[in-house]
Amino acid sequence: MAKTPASIGNVIPGSIADEVGIEKGDEILTINGQHPKDLIDYRFLCADEEIEVEVRKENGEVWVCEIQKEYDEDLGVGFAQDTFDGIRSCANKCIFCFVDQMPQELRKSLYVKDDDYRLSFLHGNFITLTNLKQEDMKRILRMRLSPLYVSVHCTNPKLRETMLGTRSAGMIMEQLTTLANAGIELHTQIVLCPGVNDGQELKRSIDELASLRPHVLSIAIVPVGITRYRENLRELRKFSESEAAALILEITRNQKNFLKKYGSPLVYLADEFYVLAEKEFPAVEFYGGFPQLENGVGLVRLFYESFAQENQGLPCSLAQNIKVAIVTGVSGEYVLRPVCRRLNEIDNLYVELVGVANEFFGPLVTVAGLLTGGDVLHALKERDSFDLILLPSVMCKRDEPVFLDGMTVARLENELKTPVRVINIDDGAKQLIEAIID
Repeated sequence: MAKTPASIGNVIPGSIADEVGIEKGDEILTINGQHPKDLIDYRFLCADEEIEVEVRKENGEVWVCEIQKEYDEDLGVGFAQDTFDGIRSCANKCIFCFVDQMPQELRKSLYVKDDDYRLSFLHGNFITLTNLKQEDMKRILRMRLSPLYVSVHCTNPKLRETMLGTRSAGMIMEQLTTLANAGIELHTQIVLCPGVNDGQELKRSIDELASLRPHVLSIAIVPVGITRYRENLRELRKFSESEAAALILEITRNQKNFLKKYGSPLVYLADEFYVLAEKEFPAVEFYGGFPQLENGVGLVRLFYESFAQENQGLPCSLAQNIKVAIVTGVSGEYVLRPVCRRLNEIDNLYVELVGVANEFFGPLVTVAGLLTGGDVLHALKERDSFDLILLPSVMCKRDEPVFLDGMTVARLENELKTPVRVINIDDGAKQLIEAIID
């Protein structure tokens, strides 16, 4: 095991760690004489009822803490990073890589290309398996690290080598078969590029992945993203409206067949395809329990279902006039139109839907999560004043109200002289309704 210490980022008050004097900034060196190299090792080593933890304090002192606890009881510490020996980065040169299409002035964390199987298990990050060593595969199988999230893109070995820019990419079906035979469950994704891995290649990929059922739990198909910073890279294009419509028909047929055969739709299209084709979003039963919401698959249907429930409790009127701006991307504007129409039926309430064009990345990027604070500010400054501005949380960092370009929500609020509220609509329409009605 690597001997990089585990840096403690926080300690839960009243926890075992707190009681024995472990503090934020301390480092765990060993547990029962072994050096944990990541959160997975830490959890495994801490499972026993009696453990010995070697801790280096911030002043350099080394403590040995003998701890008795319940089996599987946690010590109550969080870590600065879940992989103590660093994050394993991606060595591929994918023809569609979004990071390669970004300018240099954004937050440093946005340029990290992680391809670490441990983060796939812990957090659902997608990995390509191209940097998986023999000992990594043995560890996955031995510790049964399941489920894993795998970026497949295509199962044709030669084409995958071309798309990912590395010879090791051609082993994908052998790797997936090994994992499936050991009982490891897999969620997979395909970044679809027109004229590259669609058509017959897509059919082959779906068929071969489906052959690994029941261990392949889902196949998400997402459209390639293209920015205006795509320089000195292979020429790619976006899907047309007619191509998106044809793809929807094809995947719908697949879903019906898989539902009949397996009891699960298995393959899913990202919401963007339905927006592009201006087609109705599938019913709930065609999302199989929504296994890939983080990949933009099924968020709209869940939101519509949630809004239908909230709609029953909407008031007929508000006590005073209020003008609200709901800010989103171009794709979100299409999604939220029927919602805003219903809200505008409430007396004394005027809701304006502001679909912001992406000037920073270019017009081909239409999702709200890739809008910058600068683009939002520019779009709202050209509008009349509002009493309240609502932003979806996907526009900001997960743990901080900061946009991609570093602008803060507080600065946006100050510039516009209007209250701005960030709402999380991933779990449905409840926060949106409460922000307006309250």
